Amino acid sequence: MFDYKPTYGGAFYDPEPAGGQVTSLSLHDGPDRTTVVGATGPATRLRAGVYRFALPDVPPGRYWATVSFTPSQGAQPVKDASVRLDLPLGLGLVTSPEAVAKELGVPLPLTPEQRDDLLTAIRKAQADVVGYLGQPVIPQLATRTGLTPQWGRDNSLEDVEAWPFDVDDLVQVCAYRPREDGTYDVDFLIGFDGAANDAVVRYVTTHAAESERNRPGGVGAQGRRVSSVSAEGQSISYESAPTAGQAGALPTLDSLSRWKRRLFQPLNRPARPPWPYSSSRGLHR
Repeated sequence: MFDYKPTYGGAFYDPEPAGGQVTSLSLHDGPDRTTVVGATGPATRLRAGVYRFALPDVPPGRYWATVSFTPSQGAQPVKDASVRLDLPLGLGLVTSPEAVAKELGVPLPLTPEQRDDLLTAIRKAQADVVGYLGQPVIPQLATRTGLTPQWGRDNSLEDVEAWPFDVDDLVQVCAYRPREDGTYDVDFLIGFDGAANDAVVRYVTTHAAESERNRPGGVGAQGRRVSSVSAEGQSISYESAPTAGQAGALPTLDSLSRWKRRLFQPLNRPARPPWPYSSSRGLHR
């Protein structure tokens, strides 16, 4: 599945209320978008401004997509050529082997062995982020059926506060579907969504690439970068990596500190003095 947000006139747009429709998605094997390797449609409206496509069965890899939709009833179709997909989706990772390969300068498509090695590097870098943040970076999907929204907020059903759902974690409304009795089935995303956080994606992508670059036999392995070699070959100078904070430096875990889970421990309250010395005297009448 792929959730698509239509863009029209330079802004996110919802065609269905105006009588429009998100009609089709075509997958191409290159950025020139000339050869179609798969197509699907129409999309299903999940919530305001979000439409879901059931993707065609294609081999793993990077694809360039074109989405067609009509902005309103009677309007001319519009084509959005800004979508790029690394398939398959749903692997529980915040980045893709293709993204790491581009960081390494490795040409696409990847071989099965390269893909497997890069997936391992991604999982290792992602595990470092999970350990540092103290929480998973992939949210869980939970469905609650027969929910009644808080009346007065019926124009904001995508707002989690519109639903009687209380969880001590980050919660987002993924989708909602009306039932015949006037209630709704609602899909909630619970937890931190690392794939939607650019800082987390950048950290995992760059560190997975760097680990493979320095691993003997790794994908795109180059070892330490040589800047010069003496004429006799008796001395070698290596390029020094940029220090933290400089342009081109690898991001550090500290750059993710704002999303680190904080642990709170309630302080033990002192025993309340007995009545009549207690400040809550009125409660004992």
